[in-house]
Amino acid sequence: MADTCVKIKGTTTAAGATISASNFDRAHFVRIQTQAAANTITLKNAGGSTLGTLILVAANDSIIIEKEESDTLQTSGNAVGVAVSSPR
Repeated sequence: MADTCVKIKGTTTAAGATISASNFDRAHFVRIQTQAAANTITLKNAGGSTLGTLILVAANDSIIIEKEESDTLQTSGNAVGVAVSSPR
């Protein structure tokens, strides 16, 4: 992740809490960093149907997820997230 360059496009979510159905101000790309081990990230469409899930295995793992503007992300454990530009 250290070699990836992105622009920050929003304010990070609060630390020490789960992310609950956020579209991150309709962002296309969102960086999520887990604060808990075995944290499930769920992507849902605007209607609430699950489009996919993934697990960040270790605390401090992170990923940039591409999504549609109306899609939401949520986590099963504590994590922080922020809207970012397309990774370069």
